[in-house]
Amino acid sequence: MTNVWVLADDRAGNVNQLLGIAAALGWPYEQKEIRYTKWVRLPNCLRGATLIGVTDASARELRGPWPDVVLSAGRRSFPVARYIRRQSGGRTRIVQLMNPGMSGFREADLVVLPAHDRYRGRAANVSVVTGAPHRVTIDRLKSERQRWKSVLGVYPPKRVAVIVGGATKDKPFTTEMARELVAGIKALKPGSVIATTSRRTPAEVVALLERELPEPLFFYRYGDAGENPYFGLLAYADEIVVTGDSISMCSECCAAGVPVFIFAPDEMVSAKHKRFHETLYREGYAAPLGGKAVEPKGSLNAAFTVAERIREIVSGG
Repeated sequence: MTNVWVLADDRAGNVNQLLGIAAALGWPYEQKEIRYTKWVRLPNCLRGATLIGVTDASARELRGPWPDVVLSAGRRSFPVARYIRRQSGGRTRIVQLMNPGMSGFREADLVVLPAHDRYRGRAANVSVVTGAPHRVTIDRLKSERQRWKSVLGVYPPKRVAVIVGGATKDKPFTTEMARELVAGIKALKPGSVIATTSRRTPAEVVALLERELPEPLFFYRYGDAGENPYFGLLAYADEIVVTGDSISMCSECCAAGVPVFIFAPDEMVSAKHKRFHETLYREGYAAPLGGKAVEPKGSLNAAFTVAERIREIVSGG
């Protein structure tokens, strides 16, 4: 049986993508917690295939028997993947999400890049995918629907799930934007609203949404006691409104099998995010909030595309 290691660092979004791929593979996997020291700022050409920049506690977790496949994401974790392959005598295959740097394109067995990054090369070991890999599947939604029945099942249809992100680097999420979001949600004429905020949602936006979203309302503030109902919201949604600041959130919402609306004012999102949204609109996965709903064309989850490519690599295809 093929064994997999997932390098789980402090970037939760990256880790969720890796776990989505691991789940799609269906092979046994271990999650290796990777934490960094200040030396992680060194360029990868200096870190090489070493554990420079990794804490001693994390380094102690990296010992044989070595995996057949290691999944890593982002520049900082790539030297760790290279170290693991060196320790395995070259046997371990490296699957890298996002740009690992120039040497990484030569050394990784597979590099997975999002289409909105506009990769223009033709390397055989690069797969370009739409959206972010994730863990939202039909089976997961069925399970979450049962788990959250007593909490969310009591809200009347049509249930509009509202998935709220927040401010990003140089891109604010203002109360004016929040009022625009509320107006767009009200225009959908929901039977009820089931909503959650995120770690990045400004406190003043949280307060405004809780005060002005229409009733009946289920409202979960990020950090509230109890389990985060995020997957339950996706499972119970008849329609979804998601803020466009997170590619992962938008990708996950487009796997729920219901119409998805993206709220993405120009001042809130980067050019990269705008390209991603346009792809979702063009390919029929979502519509802009205020636009005409599109019936979902299918479940968007790049994890299955990546998993199939990994199986081909491992089998020698």
